[in-house]
Amino acid sequence: MLEAAGAIRRTQHARELFFNQGLAPTDWVAPHISRSWARSRGAGVWNAGPAPMSSAQLRERRESSRLLIESAQPELDALAEHAIGQGCVVIVTDASGVILDEIGSPEFLPKAQRVALLPGVEWSERQCGTNAIGTVLVERHPLAVLGGEHFLAGNGGLGCAAAPIFNGRGEIAGVLDISGDAVRIDGHTLGLVRMASQQIEHRMMLSRSRGDIIRLHANVALIGSAREGLLCVVDGQVVAANRVALALLGHEWKSVLDQPVERLLGSAWPAAGGHAESVNLPGGARIVMSRQHALAHRSVALAGAGSAAHGPHEPARRDIADDDAVSAALGAAVKVLDAGVPVLVTGETGVGKEVFARRLHAASRRRGGPMVVVNCAALPETLIEAELFGYEEGAFTGARRQGAAGRIREAHGGTLMLDEIGDMPLMLQTRLLRVLEDRVVTPLGAGRPVQVEFQLVCATHCDLPALSATGAFRADLMYRINGYALRLPSLRERTDKSLLIRRLFDELGGKAAKLRLQDDAADALARQPWPGNIRELVSVLRIMIALAEPGSVLGVGSVPSNREAGLSTGAAPFEPAVADPVRQVLQLSDVEARAIHAALEAAGGNVARAASSLGLHRSTLYRHLRRFPL
Repeated sequence: MLEAAGAIRRTQHARELFFNQGLAPTDWVAPHISRSWARSRGAGVWNAGPAPMSSAQLRERRESSRLLIESAQPELDALAEHAIGQGCVVIVTDASGVILDEIGSPEFLPKAQRVALLPGVEWSERQCGTNAIGTVLVERHPLAVLGGEHFLAGNGGLGCAAAPIFNGRGEIAGVLDISGDAVRIDGHTLGLVRMASQQIEHRMMLSRSRGDIIRLHANVALIGSAREGLLCVVDGQVVAANRVALALLGHEWKSVLDQPVERLLGSAWPAAGGHAESVNLPGGARIVMSRQHALAHRSVALAGAGSAAHGPHEPARRDIADDDAVSAALGAAVKVLDAGVPVLVTGETGVGKEVFARRLHAASRRRGGPMVVVNCAALPETLIEAELFGYEEGAFTGARRQGAAGRIREAHGGTLMLDEIGDMPLMLQTRLLRVLEDRVVTPLGAGRPVQVEFQLVCATHCDLPALSATGAFRADLMYRINGYALRLPSLRERTDKSLLIRRLFDELGGKAAKLRLQDDAADALARQPWPGNIRELVSVLRIMIALAEPGSVLGVGSVPSNREAGLSTGAAPFEPAVADPVRQVLQLSDVEARAIHAALEAAGGNVARAASSLGLHRSTLYRHLRRFPL
């Protein structure tokens, strides 16, 4: 708390020096903040309030960044639990700083800033001054901008941590960002976006690769994981490389790209076949490599990027959290949807309703059309009408000059999914009912009616009949959308939890890192009530995998606590299947806490040096610090 107060005072003093006295505050803020303030002042950035671009423009941006969005989706899903638990949002932008997608909990924001963090808004430095997204685009490395470090005073309550996403040629493809209240963003948050951006880069490079892919690392256990180095070689020349490979080889992109691979790896670079071999580099260092043709990787990389990666006529891939009952429900729902009957998917939060809807679209006769998802609970009431039905030029104050089509018109020829429809305001329920009956949309501002055609999938965790009985949901709309209702089971209701846990563990990276999940850990996980369902389970497994050393065996002691896993306070604590004395041994004692505290002080706060002095790996010490803060 004292450290945070000191940082705020230093930032306030720096702002006084810079904005009121015209001095460079180099001794009071981080160098990247000082440089960014100077750039922002030079660009004349003094007014906030960027407006979202039109729906058509955003569609073009998203289409041009399709690979980025598809590759980032698994990381957005993985970070969603952290973001929601911390009251933050996770954002992915294109190379210009335009928000392409966001997920999380925007409730922490005032109304104006909620709009500013919507897709279609540009957060470059020239538009918004110093901010994590825009400053990352210039500085080209992960960084955080907290509170008063923002150039514009209106953004002083925000905290943002962001990391660049590079393609294999060293060009920035986009930015991954977590934004929230300034007190919510810390070094751990910055570490999360840094790690996630590396995952995205790895996925993008494999999906775009051609020729031969060379995987390399000093540690053979990391070959095949997102922490491996990657080189793409065509006709004997390196045409792409990721940052891990550059660091391992001691090069930069400019000294690697379009150069003969023998110059980097010597003449003994591995033959094709995929087997890892130990190779001596020209400088004498020894490293492990494997070489495969790029086509062998492309389908794997795309399969991990979500349903959007499938072509318009391909069936949706079998989801890692699927079972026979869900597959049977999907088959029936496809037949009904293809017959023109709306489908209503119900179930608790986190059971995978949107995932199911996307698979339903991908298997339906309209799979060649767009899949438009609208979260009725995430949009402010003042924006949801314009978002759904569109608007004409000048329809309201702040409306874009060319108007906007609206999400319903965007779904023409495809599938419209209304998620959390039970939270839709009553006034809009009336308009939606008319659209569903007449298949005509009238934009705000007395625009001409527009004919639309789409198939409808709705989802909710609410009891719609109960809401209808109280007048909170229109009965006629309920009957209109409830053409075919199906309920996805909660995780605690499933009989295949142990099998599911192990399958998820492997699919989420455990297998690639050669990790093994012991029976006691799997049993402890299977016994949990999982109020957050599969989404919560995935979040916990990702934490375990991220904190584990490659090749290790994870027992019950590796299962995170409720606080570390971000579980709700009402969730039952994780209880390992061991006696109390054994469980006590797994916990960090006061003596150990004092030892770690002393080691950190002796190392001047350097975690790596402190871990080395204690005989621990750095990730192990980080895990102790997060579970038991000093």
